[in-house]
Amino acid sequence: MSRFAEYENYDGLGLAELVRTRQITPEALLEAAIERVEARNPAVNAVVMKMYDYGRKAIGAGLPDGPFRGVPYLLKDLGGWLAGERVTRGSRFFADTPPVAQDSEHVRRLKAAGLVFFGRTNSCELGLSLTCEPQLYGPTRSPWDTGRISGGSSGGAAAAVGARMLPMAHASDGFGSIRAPASCCGLVGLKPTRARNTLAPYAGEGLGGLSTEHAVTLTVRDTAALLDATAGAGPGDPYAAPPPARPFLREVGADPGRLRIAFTKLAPNGAAVESDSLRALDEAAKLCADLGHEVDEANPEIDRAAVVPTFMTLASANTVVNLASHPAKGRPPQPGEVERVTYATGKLGEKVTGPDYVRATQAAHRLGRRMAAFHASWNVLVMPALATLPPHLGWLDMMMEDVHEYWHRVFAFSPFTVWFNITGQPALVLPLSATAGGFPVSVQLVARYGDEATLFRLGSQLEAARPWFDRKPPVAS
Repeated sequence: MSRFAEYENYDGLGLAELVRTRQITPEALLEAAIERVEARNPAVNAVVMKMYDYGRKAIGAGLPDGPFRGVPYLLKDLGGWLAGERVTRGSRFFADTPPVAQDSEHVRRLKAAGLVFFGRTNSCELGLSLTCEPQLYGPTRSPWDTGRISGGSSGGAAAAVGARMLPMAHASDGFGSIRAPASCCGLVGLKPTRARNTLAPYAGEGLGGLSTEHAVTLTVRDTAALLDATAGAGPGDPYAAPPPARPFLREVGADPGRLRIAFTKLAPNGAAVESDSLRALDEAAKLCADLGHEVDEANPEIDRAAVVPTFMTLASANTVVNLASHPAKGRPPQPGEVERVTYATGKLGEKVTGPDYVRATQAAHRLGRRMAAFHASWNVLVMPALATLPPHLGWLDMMMEDVHEYWHRVFAFSPFTVWFNITGQPALVLPLSATAGGFPVSVQLVARYGDEATLFRLGSQLEAARPWFDRKPPVAS
């Protein structure tokens, strides 16, 4: 790479500091990012819309003096509403959706932070998968093994950051769509507390309160600083997360004290957990104990059998509405206009009654109350991020005929993530371990509702003890 060879030695805050001290210009950073997209994207298929001139014009017009001034940033092709630019939601049916007239509040805050948008990343259709293999754009691949999935639905974002095209990218998470891709690509991935980041003005909540926007990053401090830039209620939000005691970035490197940390190996749906994931959990538990924390195995007393059915009721009913949301067509898709699993999930949703939906909401609330009781005794719960290594491309196929088998496969691969979309708790994945062949293996840290601060304190402590920043995949070598 000829443009700014040291580009990949910095995280987002590091690049912003170079801009602030005039050691590099935003123009040079953008061109360094573009060069890497052009060189590496063919191997992973992460970036599906190139908006290079948009980024150049934004720099030319003058950037806000925010914490990430001049840092290149990619938006996901799902959400991330940007005035005048289209979003296809990874779907052939929605590919002709007209651009929106105004930025979402989240995008407005990202702009105010000084970030430079220069493209969009691949997403599965309507975010309904934990892989990123849409018929519209084709599959995105893990930069660590291009035969394996990059995760989903934020698989394009994770593959781009994992391939070191840029240090962080926009992502969203309705049942693991930040954390699964981060795990598949060796990154930091935080699902914030429910309502920590606003969805205004286009929605009050997503997937019945399951979904949130944030990012995948290379470092804990970038995840924290980015949350400082975007957090807070938007106009008309139906509810808001508890305000933090101080900026999240100040928690990074702060002494976490002696935490009570529980770990569990039991997936809520009873899915089998493979040896690499269990070994990563054991290593993380030992590391936490070595750092002075009180660590013990403890399994939360929850209605495990209710977790996946609760999600399926809420998600399938919401899919009915989402499928009918094309602003120009004014009708839902016919068979063949969307992928088979998308259509079939909508058909499942049509069978959900009003009382079914209320019962699912009540089950979600009960799960949240049980976890609140658990966290009265434990500061953090640690578990595998995923039950298995990322499967090979084609295994989570949204064109398969059997929708029930499809969803069974999703939650056999990632049984631990949807749990905390349902409870609304913050959950952080970190690439603390690796297989014998060097593929990253992550663990998930979960704190009580509203307590990202503890995750940032512990997460940064673990990052310092077992750093991962200098590990690069073959695509970036």
